[in-house]
Amino acid sequence: MLSLVVFRFVTLLFLLPALPSCSTPVRHGGASFHVAIAPRSFKDTLSGTQAIGNASTFDPTPAMREGNALVFKYAKANQFLSGIDLNPDTHPEAGYPKFEPPATPSQGANSASQSRPSTLPSLLSPSPSSSPSSSSSSSPSSSSSSSSSSSPGLVHALMSPDDEAPNIIGMPPMAPGTVQMPLTDYISGAMDVLYYGPLDFGSPPQSLTVDIDTGSADLWMPVDCQGCANDQFSSRHSSTYRGSSTRCAITYDAGGQGSGKVSGTLATDTVGIGPATVRGQAFCAVRKESSDLNDEPNSGLLGMAFGSIAATGRPTFFESLLAQKQLAQSIFSVHLTRTRETGSQVCFGCYDATKAVGPVRWNPVISRTYWTIALDGLSVNNSQSVSANLIAAVDTGTTLIYMPSDLADNFYALIPGSASAMQYGAVPCDTTMSVALILRGETFTIHPGDFNLGRTDADSNDCVGGILALGHGFPPNLAIIGDEFLKSWYSVFDYSGRVGFARSVNNG
Repeated sequence: MLSLVVFRFVTLLFLLPALPSCSTPVRHGGASFHVAIAPRSFKDTLSGTQAIGNASTFDPTPAMREGNALVFKYAKANQFLSGIDLNPDTHPEAGYPKFEPPATPSQGANSASQSRPSTLPSLLSPSPSSSPSSSSSSSPSSSSSSSSSSSPGLVHALMSPDDEAPNIIGMPPMAPGTVQMPLTDYISGAMDVLYYGPLDFGSPPQSLTVDIDTGSADLWMPVDCQGCANDQFSSRHSSTYRGSSTRCAITYDAGGQGSGKVSGTLATDTVGIGPATVRGQAFCAVRKESSDLNDEPNSGLLGMAFGSIAATGRPTFFESLLAQKQLAQSIFSVHLTRTRETGSQVCFGCYDATKAVGPVRWNPVISRTYWTIALDGLSVNNSQSVSANLIAAVDTGTTLIYMPSDLADNFYALIPGSASAMQYGAVPCDTTMSVALILRGETFTIHPGDFNLGRTDADSNDCVGGILALGHGFPPNLAIIGDEFLKSWYSVFDYSGRVGFARSVNNG
């Protein structure tokens, strides 16, 4: 995610010797805040092809900070993707039924005139007989390579204005074993920087906010922290808190000089969301925080990647939910809004059919480390494309889309009038085009307002594009797919080993 201070889990090391002190502590307390902005000047619909003119001016600082932080976040990607230095995979999805999304009419590239369901589908839930028992340990029926059939070259465009979702008032009732975490969209300038939601810690529960990050696998929260600016967990008021002497240190920023750092100790406690709770969940209890983190809206971070890469060596919160049989399905689904503070959510154990239109298209997970899928290339206007053979990490904790530099250069070469600007790709602001990722031979369109990051300067006719080049230090075949893409596609993370995308209603 982007912000002047990148609030991202990047590297978490557990240390036995004493840690060096962080920078000068900041004041205790402080509430979360939201930076409101006026609506974008372009019409905020979900059309797949649209001019990107009238854009605001691009501020390169957040993008530079995010790119800098990603070097640390993916510092061990080479080892992890090669199966080196991984924690044991406990396969907590064992015994859960295979997830089957609801049947919905398929809608192609420009399908505004196609029929739609006459009634709003309810939140998907399994029949009571299909719920896992507390003693079940058999393997799931689904395989890591299972996927829905699809026609090669099928184009998944964004919704047109005629495809607007029904007027939804409230949510359908939740089924047993399913729970929704509402997310707040933290907006800075013209960007949806990060999405955070409430998580309960302790007994009795204390509600605190966490950033949702499918690109990391550890949970951390400030605990009795003198100098941490945001709300924090009070361990002395929890009867189930258990501390330890194992030290943890977290680095957010490559800038050094004491910036972007927190430190603390490993702890366990009851952690939950709504009725779904985990006993003895491990997390890093942060005791010190550098002063440059005091402007972030959330208190902590919830890693949602596979526990095989957790620096604590402990299962993730979601894996613990599965192991303790708190959910009906071994999935979680993510809906992200666009420049709208409310309306985003994570659906634990469920698929919210009110947030999606059309079928779910599945992509097998390549490595049970990050949520990695195969990326075949990029396309422009569904007529020109550049091929690739990449491993793409689907990362809700990253704002933009990052590609190897050669692929990014070849992509921008497809766009007439494109140029280099401030080490980024720039395109004419008045260009009308459709940009898409190619996954398993199918194209998935990116909303033009998300691809456009703003003018290179106030008087320029060039706008910075939302596909950025990764620098040195990354695997040469790695791509990172962030919220810029996920705002257009309702995403389903299935622990049987697949990631699915359905067109998002995006409540826009």
